[in-house]
Amino acid sequence: NRLNDLIGRLLTVARLESGESPIAKSPVNLAHLEREVVKDASFEAQTRHCEIQCKIEDDCIVAGEEGLLQSAVENVVRNAMRYTVEGTVVEVHLHCVDSATGAKAILRVTDSGPGVPEEALAKLFRPFYRIDDSRERGTGGAGLGLAITERSVRLHNGAVKAQNRPQGGLMIEIQLPVFSKTESGRATASAQPAVAK
Repeated sequence: NRLNDLIGRLLTVARLESGESPIAKSPVNLAHLEREVVKDASFEAQTRHCEIQCKIEDDCIVAGEEGLLQSAVENVVRNAMRYTVEGTVVEVHLHCVDSATGAKAILRVTDSGPGVPEEALAKLFRPFYRIDDSRERGTGGAGLGLAITERSVRLHNGAVKAQNRPQGGLMIEIQLPVFSKTESGRATASAQPAVAK
């Protein structure tokens, strides 16, 4: 049933990417979304004696489809929770930065797991790619979660990358263009949300 669900979500994203069903974008509060994902995943983390820490510096608002964005973040968080060493902490960190191309929301998920071979980093977001078949069978992974994340983020004009941490573990970073930032509890719009065509 889990595999069927993952395949269904991947096919949905593929259809959206092909333009068959354009997504309607509206303001999405990434801080709120992150808190909800962490809250749900924390129950599962307890079974491995792990903890998920949520660190939010800015209430970044992006223009997007909330369901797709939640799926993108949830897949990364659950992947980190699956591979982090038992008894360690998975950190989910959100902040906004200014760049030459405009403000961006940066969401990083880090774990204390074994990381991945350097040559595999660029392949992590391919559908059905699995580093170790026997390991994935043991954890229930189907090799679809990160592929769904990459496509969902790309549909929102963002980017996702993975890199090994010097101290061990994996860090996955999602970048999304910011619609507005919440300062002192008040939202300020810098652009109007667009509807994908």
